Amino acid sequence: MKPRHKKLAIITASVAALGVSAYLVLNAFQSNLVFFFSPTQVMAKEAPVGKSFRIGGLVEEGSIQREASGTTVRFSITDTSKTIQVVYTGILPDLFREGKGVVAQGKLGENGVFNADEVLAKHDENYMPPEAALALEEAAKAQKATSVQ
Repeated sequence: MKPRHKKLAIITASVAALGVSAYLVLNAFQSNLVFFFSPTQVMAKEAPVGKSFRIGGLVEEGSIQREASGTTVRFSITDTSKTIQVVYTGILPDLFREGKGVVAQGKLGENGVFNADEVLAKHDENYMPPEAALALEEAAKAQKATSVQ
């Protein structure tokens, strides 16, 4: 093999290896990417059905129902405009309460109920996830705009 052909073979192999590694990195990144949606966005059918995403807002007052199994809990998350029913099986965080901020990660079922795999509660009096705070502000603005009309 001529030296020129060897260099071309090395360059071609390097470009192919770089392309394969870039594909693997981007594929791993996309499979671990989780988007955040508010209850209003979920009700507007903006959230994917059957794919994992996060939903956040406030736990609606009087909505917590514990099933006889002991670890399955049903509750509603609201952004003061729309409400989504959530089902979670597992141990809830100690700070999980009605009227408090919460973010749940899971999938939206065909029946419109959000099946949570993980539930996160806010950890102090002043903290709320930025996405949840923004969703609550937007819902309040939208509610104010519809009440003015």
